[in-house]
Amino acid sequence: MTQQLFRTADVARVLGVSAERVRAMVRAGWCQPDRAGRSFTFDFQDLVLLRTAHGLAAARVPARRLKRALSELVRQLPAGRPLSGVRISADGGRVIVRDRDSVWQPESGQLLLDFAVDELTRPASAPALRAAPKPAPPAPDDDSAAEWFDRGVVLEDEDPEAARAAYQRALEIDPGLADAYVNLGRMAHEAGDARTAVRCYHLALQRNEIDPVTHYNLALALEDIGERSDAASHYRRAVALNPSFADAHYNLSQLLDRLGEKAESLRHLVRYRQLVRRK
Repeated sequence: MTQQLFRTADVARVLGVSAERVRAMVRAGWCQPDRAGRSFTFDFQDLVLLRTAHGLAAARVPARRLKRALSELVRQLPAGRPLSGVRISADGGRVIVRDRDSVWQPESGQLLLDFAVDELTRPASAPALRAAPKPAPPAPDDDSAAEWFDRGVVLEDEDPEAARAAYQRALEIDPGLADAYVNLGRMAHEAGDARTAVRCYHLALQRNEIDPVTHYNLALALEDIGERSDAASHYRRAVALNPSFADAHYNLSQLLDRLGEKAESLRHLVRYRQLVRRK
């Protein structure tokens, strides 16, 4: 039986996050999917691992601890035992794993008494009228740009300002961290500030000129500020770097049509339709 594989967009839909967030999870080391060309391909175990990691991050497990705990858990499980066969939860920043026979912390391998975990996870007898605000993830305890970047990823949905501050701190430590500029650019564009997004994407490309997604994002922002010729150049660069980038082919086709470049527009539209039919 052929194993089902998932694309980045499929994983994003399952988790309810953006494709960029999925790529950030992979960069953070939460799983190690295979590649098909420049694209990731995820198997079911990868999907379960990312869904688990996403839930633990939302429960405020620090990024470094989360990565270590999941790596240890995958190593500890018997061969052929899937992650879906155990229950994984968070308590006070710790990762707790339960199966039919035992309860343990994967980071240390320490077994826990089952009744103690029941006490930790049992709901309160009377629900509060208003949920207390969730605390922010703890600040990294070292000067790791990767830790600050991971913190920014976790904070984006609930505290965008804190996320931006985390990305900026990551860049103070490592000015070459292109992904932090990419995420700052995307956040600015989503907030309606296309010009700031353009500046961020240019800074990202100065550090990693061969990322097709950054060229694509830059083209979107350039279109929004009326720089259509420059936008077309970056769409062209995106599809040159990744010929299977369907959305870039489609946007380039539409833009070239408005610019009066009908023949090239048609070529990219045909390519887009070929790619979509394969999915």
